[in-house]
Amino acid sequence: MSTYLSQVWLLLRNYVRGTRLQEMPKTTSLETEAVLPLGKSIKADKSVKFAQDNLQEYLYSPTLQKSLEKWTIPVNGLTSKIDNQTSGIVASGFCFKICDRQMHEEIYELLGNSALKPEIVHQLIELVVTNKKIRLELLFWRLEDFYRRWCQGEFIDGTPDNNLPQKTRLKLAAENIAIGLRQVDIYTGLNVLILLLELHRYAQERDELKQKITFYPSAQPDTDNFFTSQLLRIINYSDALEIGNFSSIVGQFLKGGNFQNAYLGDANLTGADFSGANLSFAYLGDANLTGVNFSGANLSGANLGDANLSGANLSGANLSRADLSSTNLSGANLSCANLSRADLNRADLSSTNLSRADVSHADLNRADLSSTNLSHADLSNAILFGANLSEANLRNTNLNHADLCRADLSGADLSHAILNGTNLSDTILFSTNLSNAILVAADLSYAKLNGAKLNNARLNGAMFLGADLSGVDLSRVILNEADLSGVILNEADLSGADLTDAILFGTDFSYANLNSANLSGSNLSGAILNGADLSHSDLSYAILGGADLSDANMEKMTWGKKQQWEDVRGLETAVNMPPALKEELGLN
Repeated sequence: MSTYLSQVWLLLRNYVRGTRLQEMPKTTSLETEAVLPLGKSIKADKSVKFAQDNLQEYLYSPTLQKSLEKWTIPVNGLTSKIDNQTSGIVASGFCFKICDRQMHEEIYELLGNSALKPEIVHQLIELVVTNKKIRLELLFWRLEDFYRRWCQGEFIDGTPDNNLPQKTRLKLAAENIAIGLRQVDIYTGLNVLILLLELHRYAQERDELKQKITFYPSAQPDTDNFFTSQLLRIINYSDALEIGNFSSIVGQFLKGGNFQNAYLGDANLTGADFSGANLSFAYLGDANLTGVNFSGANLSGANLGDANLSGANLSGANLSRADLSSTNLSGANLSCANLSRADLNRADLSSTNLSRADVSHADLNRADLSSTNLSHADLSNAILFGANLSEANLRNTNLNHADLCRADLSGADLSHAILNGTNLSDTILFSTNLSNAILVAADLSYAKLNGAKLNNARLNGAMFLGADLSGVDLSRVILNEADLSGVILNEADLSGADLTDAILFGTDFSYANLNSANLSGSNLSGAILNGADLSHSDLSYAILGGADLSDANMEKMTWGKKQQWEDVRGLETAVNMPPALKEELGLN
């Protein structure tokens, strides 16, 4: 038992000396088992393990904090010189009490064993920013210098007597900690990257620091090279150990980061947190971005073509002029996002939330928007040629002057939507809800409207050339000055509709409900009205030449004093004709 207690004492003594606590041996030594009763051995208690881990985290942060403090102490007489430094590169003339070589060794010893846990990082940053002895800009500059060298492979490519990852690995092996050379190097570099990201995020929220501490994980863009590939190389290097290694270690610390012009094509960033980050003009083509958090991020001008963004959170993100062609955005959250002038050609947006998003002038040619929520979104001037919008929610959506030619809107909800001047020609609108929609001057030529609801819609000046509106609910619709020439409206409900001055040349109204409809001033030349319900309708000043009114219900219908009836057919079989009209036509 004394041997076991001595092991515990040795571990606690190491803590006091500032070294990291290593796990206690899982198996008991022979000497320990010798003093125990026969058949019994010491088993690790979960509560003891939990307390041990908490003790490790509690002691590790102050230990690392003391090292960070030492690394920022300059030699005497250089304080004023440092105060004038505002760039992110340490001037060659600066000298610190802990030289670069010693600092790099300490970084590997402190950070090369495992990935930093979020709770340790948050505790550490809190200790650092509240410690008045630590100069944050100096700490940032020195860590950034290490990070730059690490990215270039300076430490792992060092000679055997100068290879810091190898030296750290041997020290850990002496403490019975088995770890690979690449693991030591990757853990160290990624942990430094995490600290730099957290310092950057803290500094950017403070005016006195934001100019002094600006971090570019993929290197700062320059005029010679539009894209920077440093971060992609780090991701691939980290994932060489295990796919998704970078994302699982660093992913949650990427929020608010600076990634503009970064080349991240084909990168695996599943589940990463880029919320509030700057990714403007970044290249993310073919990247795996499943479940990534891009909320509030700047992705303007970014290339995300063919990327997988299924289930991603892009709420409030700026994607203006971004390339999202053939991108998988199924199930993503794009509410309140800015997608103006974005290229979404053939993108998969099925079951996506685009409520209140700005999609104006965007190219959604043949995109899949089935079952998508677009309520209150702005799709004005958008190109939706051949797009699939079946079962989509487009309530109160702005589709002014959008091109929906040959789009599929079957079963979609467009109630209260605004479609002024919209191109809906040859569009599938089976069972579509367009009630209370505004379609002034819209083009519905050859549209398939079977089973659609257009009640209370405003269709002033709309075009319906060759459209099939048979059985459609058009009650109380406003169609004044609309062109419905040759349109099929048999059995349609047009009760209370406003068709004043409409062009209805050759229109098929057979058995349609035109009860209380206003047809005054309309051109009904050659229209088919057989079996139609014209009760309480107003046909004053309408042109009826060649119209067919056989079997039509004309009860309490209004007509003009100078109405022309000479060429009207079927009047002799019309029912409930007002007595005054019968007398005028000599049909008594």
